[in-house]
This record gives sequence, C-alpha cells and structure tokens, in this order.
Amino acid sequence: MTHLKMATAAGLLGTACGVAIAFSALAGADKVTYPEGFDTKDKGAMYSIVDRHDNKQYRELWASPANVVDLAREGKPIPSGTVLTLVQYKAQLDADGKPVKDAKGRFVKGDLVAYTVMEKRDGWGTEYPNELRNGEWEYQAFGPDKKINDKANIKGCFECHKPHAGQDFVISLASLKGTKPGEEAQPKAGPGIVSVADFKFGPETVVVAPGQQITWYNSDGSPHQVTITGAKGQRTPIMQKGQTTKLTLADAGIYDYICGLHPAMKGKIEVKS
Repeated sequence: MTHLKMATAAGLLGTACGVAIAFSALAGADKVTYPEGFDTKDKGAMYSIVDRHDNKQYRELWASPANVVDLAREGKPIPSGTVLTLVQYKAQLDADGKPVKDAKGRFVKGDLVAYTVMEKRDGWGTEYPNELRNGEWEYQAFGPDKKINDKANIKGCFECHKPHAGQDFVISLASLKGTKPGEEAQPKAGPGIVSVADFKFGPETVVVAPGQQITWYNSDGSPHQVTITGAKGQRTPIMQKGQTTKLTLADAGIYDYICGLHPAMKGKIEVKS
C-alpha cells in the first residue's frame, strides 16, 4: 500500500504512514487529490482488511481502478494511474476498552479516522533526491472530511516505503497479488521460536546459540517484517498472516530488532556462546 499504509508509517499500505504529528511540506504531495469516485460504486476493489491491535484501528486497503488487482495477480507491474487508498477507522470498543469483534474474530469498524493515498503517475517523483524518491509514487493524507491533513508526516511515508523498492515500494503487495501463505503459522514454545501476535513479539527477548535458527511465526492479520537495527542490520522478507521467516546469527552478542512496518514493535536477540 500504499502504506498507504499508516501514523507512523506504513504500511501500505501494511501497512503505515498515516496521520502523524510532524509537518513535512513536500511539493509533490499536492499532485495527489482525494480519490475521484471513491464514494461511489467506482471506488475500485478492496484487497485487504487489517486489524491494528496496537492502535485499535480497523483498516481497509483499496486499489483503483479495480483491474489493478487483476493485473497484480497475473504478475504484471502496477501501472501508471494506480491509486491505493488506506481507509482508517476506529475499532468499536467494549466497556473495558477492548475492540469488539465480529463472528469471524475481526474488529468491528467504528468512526472514520483518515484516508492515506499513494498514487503512481508517469514522470512523478523527479523532484526528490534518490535517498527519498519512491519511483513514481506520491503520497497524501486526508481527514474524514476529505480535506488534506497538512499535519500529516508525508516524508515518513517515503521513508517507510523506501526499503521496499524491490516490490515497487508497495508494502502490501503480497495482499494485492493475493499471494498465498507459505508455511502455516502454528507457534510452539521452544528454543529460537518467536510468536508475532497482537502487534507484539513473544518472547520479547529470544536467546539462541551462534548459528542457531530463529523462527518468527506471524499470526496477526497485519503483515510484519523483522528488521535488526545497528551496524549488523538485516531485514527479512515481509510475513503475511500464516507465514514464517527465519534468521541465523553467527556472532555472539545482543541484537535489537523492530518490525520494519511497525517500528513501535520491538524485540531483542541474545546470541550466547
């Protein structure tokens, strides 16, 4: 997505840039307008729903025109003119402040919060330096009144999507393409096993021996990505719900990591000889 994506970042569109407090005026963002026809039957195709446990939001990801989904699932590149829209809603809460869930275990959407849009056009993006440019994509955020949110951190959208150049900067590309999960996530306790659920890593600190495999199981409805920070940084592929990812670290030491799509999620790897 457009990470379209989301308040800290991401994730679209997973995932991610949404309404943030920092103001960053990027001239190119003015090219993106509230998606024409989004309130009509021509709004496009919804390709994913994400429950965000960390901020109690229900999110819908839409692609316009609708045939963008078909093209992606045929393995074709995302064409110029594509608009990916992340629609954010508050989850309805019960008396204890916990999200209400429907019969399928999904959040029940409440009040509209915001729209985050990423749009691709031939020739866009030339005004940005290479370290920031996201190909031909531009981003913009709109409030529930459909007006531009001039306090949105648009630069954060570029920074969040930049590491995903290999998938045309679209964090939610696997959902757009309808990629089927690989290994089914069935977390079990044991050495080197980490469960990803409710936007948390469990256990938060995993202890392994040098060269021992670490496996993360994603049982969240949202995609996640393990990103080791620091001088020995590494980044795993994105995990959709039901997928796993694995790493091995040869050198003893303590390694901090975050979710590359949701940086507020933090964990630690302790490699002990």
